[in-house]
Amino acid sequence: MSIEIEILTGDASWPAAKPLLQAVWPPDVMAKLPWADIVFAHADLRILLEDPEGLACHVGIYWRDATWNGRKIRIGGIGGVATRADCRRRGYASIALNAAIQTFKDERATDLALLFCEPHHAAFYQARGFRAFKGEIHAEQPGDRIRFDVLQPQVFDLRRALREGVIDLCGLPW
Repeated sequence: MSIEIEILTGDASWPAAKPLLQAVWPPDVMAKLPWADIVFAHADLRILLEDPEGLACHVGIYWRDATWNGRKIRIGGIGGVATRADCRRRGYASIALNAAIQTFKDERATDLALLFCEPHHAAFYQARGFRAFKGEIHAEQPGDRIRFDVLQPQVFDLRRALREGVIDLCGLPW
């Protein structure tokens, strides 16, 4: 069995990613999620992993100039991690996450990677090197700045190891 990985620009690859994301989070499921009404940023890049049956896994990549305790930092965001139901437990998400981390290392002077997950997924990310961020996250929403706490923040150390404090995303969450 072979798989193919592509890293494509975010907006241009949206038509390919959209059906997978809608299959993983259909409208009836989305309506019940605590983050259903959150406005999220659009991905700068997308990692698309295909198997012989088609698109199997997606990871969105975001770059953000943000602040931590008032100091400028460069964050590599990871969002929209989704794997087709019949492809789970094959390591596809791990492969795509590794590609995202390598992209942050290769292409930008990124201080840390940051993702947000539901509590029941935290162990999955921690087994792949992410650590819980215990501080506060602030983000923008249309017409407002909010404390973003509907999902759990997980960080992956690149140039910095941040575990607490206040991160201002200086934009929409991902």
